[in-house]
Amino acid sequence: MALPDFLVIGAPKTGTTALHAALRRHPDLYLSPVKEPKHFLTDGPPPTLGGPGDAATYREHVWRRPDYEALFAAAPPGTLSGEATPFYLYDLDAQRRIRAAIPHARLIAILRDPVERAHSNWAHLWSAGLEPHDDVVRACAEEDRRIAAGWAHFWHYVRLGRYGEQLAHLFTLFPREQVLTFRYRDLVDHPAETLDRICAFLGVRRGLIAEVPRENVTAHPEASQRHSMLSAFRRRLPAALAKRIETLLQRDGLARRPLTWKQRRELIEYFAADILLLQEVTGEDFSDWLGPKLRSGGQVGPRPPGQRQARNGRPG
Repeated sequence: MALPDFLVIGAPKTGTTALHAALRRHPDLYLSPVKEPKHFLTDGPPPTLGGPGDAATYREHVWRRPDYEALFAAAPPGTLSGEATPFYLYDLDAQRRIRAAIPHARLIAILRDPVERAHSNWAHLWSAGLEPHDDVVRACAEEDRRIAAGWAHFWHYVRLGRYGEQLAHLFTLFPREQVLTFRYRDLVDHPAETLDRICAFLGVRRGLIAEVPRENVTAHPEASQRHSMLSAFRRRLPAALAKRIETLLQRDGLARRPLTWKQRRELIEYFAADILLLQEVTGEDFSDWLGPKLRSGGQVGPRPPGQRQARNGRPG
């Protein structure tokens, strides 16, 4: 039976794609050739309907057990195998499935300022022509309605960032020594030290990887009549044709712009209570997430030449 030894479990838009790429370079680790197989998100076939673009995402799930095990069959002897599906932290049923299947697994969770995470999540879908609202605050206000309508996890801008609830549940299933949490900002600002910390947690050699590549950097197209028209057209197209429209939408996209303090203040209200819970659960101070930011979190600079928005999971 080939199941992973470790999982990068969350959260979306916290650098999991870049971390997956960095860890693949370590000779003692074997990362799934499919980043984000999403295996533990369902007990069987994934849904077929949801919000804009969700049908294509559901087709990416590696939900059959033999197919999932095959992802790790090529791991060289003596290496540790792993995968990165950033929705596992959020999905409490996925946490329970992981506990049942691989109770020994080591789990890695990256915690990003939840307001910045929600903004990056929104910008990802806006730049792809899937998010109809050009304002992240308005889009977050739609979350309850969207969830009731069955929209997939990636649309849950607010709930994905409530790490206190998620970790409190996770620690009822796994001992804390099997879980590594760290801030996304550490991965961006101190990649070598953070990668060494991860390697120490996994029990593999340190000092062999020191860089995190710039992966999955979001472009930010301007709100315009052209964007509205192309986006509306893109949401009606099948996935294969929609990719061409997505390329047009992002071709002249600017670097993602920081939130205003007014926007940030409105969004903090969604997370304030959970940030206090997170501090209780972890014993760490996250009070800086409750105030204004001197700089926007994440890779807000221009997208590297030739890079497109990452499409994770197996080809649909």
